[in-house]
Amino acid sequence: MSCWEAKWRSLFLVLLPFCLQGIYLQKTDEVGQRKPFFERLRRLEEQFRRFQEVTLIRLQGIAENYNVSYNINARFQNLTDEYHIMGLSVNESQAAMQMDLNHLKTWIKKFQRRSRKVDSKLLAFERSLSEKSKQSSQEKKEQQGHDTRLANLTGTISRDISALQTSQIHVQTEMEKLQNMIHGQGAKLKVVEEQLQAALQRAAFSPSSVTTVPLLPQPLVEKKQPGQQMLHTKHKHRKKLEQDRLELGAQTETQELFQNLRRSPLGQKRPNAPSGRQTLSRADESLKEPQQSQASQKTAEICNVGSMLVFPNASTENVVTFRPGFRTGLRELSLCTWVRTASSYLGTLLSYATEENDNKLVLHGRDSLVYGSIHFVIGDPAFRELPVEMLLDARWHHMCVIWSSDQGKYWFYVDRRLVATGSRFREGYEIPPGGTLVLGQEQDTVGGGFDSSEAFVGSLAGLALWDRVLSPGEVSSIATGKMLPTGILLTLANASSLDGFVQKVICTCLEHCS
Repeated sequence: MSCWEAKWRSLFLVLLPFCLQGIYLQKTDEVGQRKPFFERLRRLEEQFRRFQEVTLIRLQGIAENYNVSYNINARFQNLTDEYHIMGLSVNESQAAMQMDLNHLKTWIKKFQRRSRKVDSKLLAFERSLSEKSKQSSQEKKEQQGHDTRLANLTGTISRDISALQTSQIHVQTEMEKLQNMIHGQGAKLKVVEEQLQAALQRAAFSPSSVTTVPLLPQPLVEKKQPGQQMLHTKHKHRKKLEQDRLELGAQTETQELFQNLRRSPLGQKRPNAPSGRQTLSRADESLKEPQQSQASQKTAEICNVGSMLVFPNASTENVVTFRPGFRTGLRELSLCTWVRTASSYLGTLLSYATEENDNKLVLHGRDSLVYGSIHFVIGDPAFRELPVEMLLDARWHHMCVIWSSDQGKYWFYVDRRLVATGSRFREGYEIPPGGTLVLGQEQDTVGGGFDSSEAFVGSLAGLALWDRVLSPGEVSSIATGKMLPTGILLTLANASSLDGFVQKVICTCLEHCS
């Protein structure tokens, strides 16, 4: 209404001068000269027409101004709506971009972790290659030394054989001479025996008569009675006959020995002389006997086990979880357990992850690592390689992994024997609390990110963890089934969940854990 009032007011102000002018002109006409009526009417019509034109122009201007303001308000409203719509779309695009950035950050973290793992595996592979090259070079040197010693020994043996052949020829010559002498002595002995028999017969028939029989040249002795002299001569010749027979037997044995030496070829080995490899193999067997005796220890004597976990296959669903893993930070730890696996690799026994790092504490094994080894990881990417080849025989074995941040020392025991040790491994480091601890899988994220190639397949029994360093005596006490040391941090009884096909078996002694 205010808009129309303003329009009418402006129209009135426009018409007012014309009316006043008309009145003034009429008065002047009345006063002045009188013009004809039609002329005045024509002028009025002309004025009215001009008034109409001016009024129309003003009204058109007012209408245009009104339309412009209305269009401006509509456009402003449209612009406001479009601004709100654009703001919403910008917020949505920002949210989507933030989500994409979060996914990209997560992917970058996973990529970095996997790249660190690949780098660690490459380092381990290079280390194993260097060790194998060193071992091969050392074996080549040892083989060259063996070949040199074998050549020297062959030369010595050939010289000894030639000397033996020479001595054999000499001995054969002497043997022939000795045989000829023996034959001559045998003939003489026969003659002497015949003479003795004849003398005895004559002495038996004529005891009073004395007959002197020339036997052998003898030194002068005191005269004896004929019977005594005859008996003494007989006894003396019997001794000599026995001595000649013994010498003949010894010479015959010596001749047989040299004939055996002549028959055997140079390269042939004596049946009773063991070869170098047989000797080494026997030495290895003698060294392995204590290990086999320890491995074959009766499981009936091992008790204080508590319970056993069975991981039947390599599924990523088979996992045992401890939440929370550690309530306080660890600067020392000792992990002991009984292990039995028939797989060609050990797999991952334990993995502790936090939001900061998914490899705070890992006993990491997988099918692509060096055969018979696992990685002992504390705070990725630092790790040490531990030998576990002796565990891959489908028998129960006891193992303990011990670490101390003081000088970064670590120890690895298998069946009470120290098989690996070292220092400067995560010196001064502390494993933080509040993470998630799992058994049988390796975590790429907290509580997840499992890989079947890293899964453990087998059985774990009597697992326990201490927040201190166990002594060798305490390790031996656990491995022999005695009482567990004090200060246990957690056992299998503290597991919060068993997922997948993992089975828990209660067994006090190891013989019942089957």
